[in-house]
Amino acid sequence: MSSNGIRQDSMAGARLACAIFALAWFSLSLAGCSYVGILGVMTENYKRGSSHEIKSEYDGLKGKSFAVIISADRAIQAEYPQIVDVLCDRITTRLHQEAGASGYIPAAKVLKYMYDHPVWVSRPMSELAKELDNVDRIVYVDLYEYRLNEPGNSYEWGGVAAGTVAVLEMESALPDSHAFERNVQVKFPDKSGHGPGDMSATLVSSTLVTRFVDRSTWLLYDHQEMYYPDY
Repeated sequence: MSSNGIRQDSMAGARLACAIFALAWFSLSLAGCSYVGILGVMTENYKRGSSHEIKSEYDGLKGKSFAVIISADRAIQAEYPQIVDVLCDRITTRLHQEAGASGYIPAAKVLKYMYDHPVWVSRPMSELAKELDNVDRIVYVDLYEYRLNEPGNSYEWGGVAAGTVAVLEMESALPDSHAFERNVQVKFPDKSGHGPGDMSATLVSSTLVTRFVDRSTWLLYDHQEMYYPDY
């Protein structure tokens, strides 16, 4: 065989080897992409039904005593007369159980003080803290919106609960200033078009309260939360 023939055979072999290598690399790449895609789907499926830890935005209740004060507009209290009592009880109980506080004032005692002293709204929070057994922290919730329907629409539910959650630290240089403050708003139902024929007012109200308590208290302690929460 001539030298030209040998060179041609060598080049053909090299081209064949390159083609085989390219095909193998392409196949592996496709397999890799498929693996990544499957892994991504599995991860998403896991997240949709799972929770993860969310750190608190404020952890200053740890090792401290606290009392929860709820304020609501008179119009809200007139239409929903139990809302202040319910929120005070639920938020106090949750923080007592989860926030790592050293002590707390039961909601019943706080509410009795508020009803016995209706002028409390015009007094500094530091004075209330002293009269409530000298607590270290006041958790102050100002509920500025609470409704089950859009104004003027009694045929469709459009529940909203919104308020400001603040913490006041009594040992600070400015005990009547907010050391922490966040706005919280929740809604229910999640989709429009639901009316009294689909769900009761009690269900709408109780769901709003649960969501508002969750979002208000979750700010103050580490907690588990769904990857894709409904609210």
